[in-house]
Amino acid sequence: MKQLFLFFAIAILIASCNTTKLEQSVTVNIYDTIFQAAALFETTPVQSQLDDDAADDPSIWYNSENPKDSRIIGTDKKQGICIYNLNGQELFFYPVGRVNNIDVRYNFNLNGHLIDIVGASNRTTNAIDLFMVNRDSGTIIRINSRLLVSEVDEVYGFCFYHDIQINKHYAFVNGKNGILEQWELFATEENLIDGKIVRTMRVGSQPEGMVADDELGNLFVGEEDKGIWKFSAKSTEDSTRILVAESDTLNRNIAFDIEGITIYYAADGQGYLIGSSQGNNSYAVYSRSGNNAYLGSFSVIDSTVDGSEETDGIDVINVSLGSDFPQGFFIAQDGYNYDGDSLSTQNFKLVPWERIAMAFKPNLMIDTTYKHF
Repeated sequence: MKQLFLFFAIAILIASCNTTKLEQSVTVNIYDTIFQAAALFETTPVQSQLDDDAADDPSIWYNSENPKDSRIIGTDKKQGICIYNLNGQELFFYPVGRVNNIDVRYNFNLNGHLIDIVGASNRTTNAIDLFMVNRDSGTIIRINSRLLVSEVDEVYGFCFYHDIQINKHYAFVNGKNGILEQWELFATEENLIDGKIVRTMRVGSQPEGMVADDELGNLFVGEEDKGIWKFSAKSTEDSTRILVAESDTLNRNIAFDIEGITIYYAADGQGYLIGSSQGNNSYAVYSRSGNNAYLGSFSVIDSTVDGSEETDGIDVINVSLGSDFPQGFFIAQDGYNYDGDSLSTQNFKLVPWERIAMAFKPNLMIDTTYKHF
C-alpha cells in the first residue's frame, strides 16, 4: 500500500513539475521582450531619391465585392499618392503634391449615394485633399468642392472619423505647432464634398499619427516626443485628454518618436491600438478599450523580404483578403528598405496578422468575421 501511495505521489510531483515548466515556457515579461514577425510582401519602392525620406503613411481600402482586389493607398510625401495591389505592385500614381498622412472611410452619404472616400494632408497647399474610390477599378477621383485650407502652421497628421450615432463624417488634421483641427464633412449640391472647422484642440509639441475609433468615439494622437493622447472624437466634447503611453523606467519598449497609429477592430469593442515606436524600430500594442493597457511590442524582421526600421505610418485590417492574407494583415512604412545588401528607396512591408498574433505570449486575438465598415 505504501509503495502504491509513493508511486502516485511521485507521479503527481512529476506532473506538477511538467506543468510548472510549461507555464514558465510561455511566461513572458512584456516590458523586457519585443516579439518578432516577418513580412510576406513588400511594395514597389517609391520613385524618389535614394536618400529621400519619402514613403510615409499607408491605408488599406477593402473591396467588399472582391476582397483579394483590395488596395493599399500610400503616400510619397515628396510628390503624391501611390496605389498598390496586395502583392505590393504599384498600379497607379497621382502626383497631387506633398501628401503626408492618409486615411479611408466607407459609405459616405453623397446625396443618397454611398461612396468610399480617401483623405490626406497636403503640405503643398496646407490643405485637406479628398478623393472618391472607384469601386470597380480601385482608382481614386478628387472630390473636394474647394481647397480645404487648414489654419495650422503646416499640416502633418490626418485621419477620418465617422460618428455612427449621428451618421456624420469628420476629418482631423494636425500641424507642427501642436494644433489639431476637427472638420465636419458634408455633400454639396454638385455631388462634391465640402467641410468646415468645428473644433480645435492642442498637444504640447509636434504631433503626427492619429486614428479615430468610430465605435468607441475616441481619437488617439501621437505627440512625437511625449506619447499617445486620447481625446473624445465627438465634435461637441471639450478638449480633455488622457495620456495613454509614454516611455518610462517600467516600459522601456516605448522609444520616441511616436509616429503612426492604427486600430485592429474586433467584436464587442475588443481589439488593439497599435503605435509605431520609431526610436527602437518596434510597434507597441495596447488594448483598444478601457484604460488601453499595454500588451507588448513587436518588430518586423528580415525574412524573404527585409524587415522595417524607423517606421512612420502603419495600418491594419482584421478581415480575410484572400489566400495570401486569410486573417488580415498589418502594413508598415520602412525607413530603410534593403534589396539584399543594397539600400533602395523606401517602401511598405505587409505582415500577415496571424504571424504577429501568434508571436505574442499570450497570443493576440484573430477576428476575421467582424466588419466595422
